[in-house]
Amino acid sequence: MCLVFVCDKDERVVGRQVAPGSCPYCGGVIQAMDIQSSWRLCFVPLSFNNKRKFYCSLCSRRLVVKY
Repeated sequence: MCLVFVCDKDERVVGRQVAPGSCPYCGGVIQAMDIQSSWRLCFVPLSFNNKRKFYCSLCSRRLVVKY
């Protein structure tokens, strides 16, 4: 007997906006992106999660905000 679970993580960009400040590596403009992710099991969504990630628009690096 074989049992296979099909799990998938789907991420979509919901919105973009310009964040204050500049990139510490190249001095480019920082963009804040709102990303909605969902875990799916056999095409049935299990959970939704909204995150905000920061990227540089010039060098495309992901920036981490430390509080």
